[in-house]
Amino acid sequence: MSSEKKLSLSFNSPVILTFTFLCFAVLVLDTFTAGWVTSSFFSVYRSSFANPLTYLRMFTHVLGHADWNHLFGNITMILVIGPLLEEKYGSFKIILVILITALVTGLVNFFFFPNVRLLGASGVVFAFILLSSFTCTQEGKIPVTFILVALVYIGQQLYQAFFVKDNVSNLAHLLGGGVGSVFGYLMNKSKKENKYY
Repeated sequence: MSSEKKLSLSFNSPVILTFTFLCFAVLVLDTFTAGWVTSSFFSVYRSSFANPLTYLRMFTHVLGHADWNHLFGNITMILVIGPLLEEKYGSFKIILVILITALVTGLVNFFFFPNVRLLGASGVVFAFILLSSFTCTQEGKIPVTFILVALVYIGQQLYQAFFVKDNVSNLAHLLGGGVGSVFGYLMNKSKKENKYY
């Protein structure tokens, strides 16, 4: 008798994998429509409040990407960090992190940068990076990894904002990192409090 086990695929991280597939699908559709899909549904910019798509784009802009390099840069990090976070915190909380990061970055761009079209998952990437630094916190202690990640990350973003002229939205990165930090603190705090019940 053979004791060999059959290998099978495991959909181990449903939110992260679904997010990844959606990002790829959006860019494929965008390629076939010469940019119309992304500009219409998957990027945020100043538009009329009477237009229902204005509200939709506040969330969907994180699924849109300018090109394949932009997509691969973001998705690689999300696939590395995301599944670990989803396993630790659960799918629902990861969806919340993604949605709130999208909303915060979308609203700030909408109101303060009316002539800029924001798209891409880089805000989500940085939310995950800062959130991941909280994964091994102990009660009453701030992890040194969080301080180092925050210093390196914030320093890099400030440097690029002032000295490197590119199309990367450093503010979206900083806001995403802020959302990840807040979620990391709150989720770990609630976990510690629940130990006493």
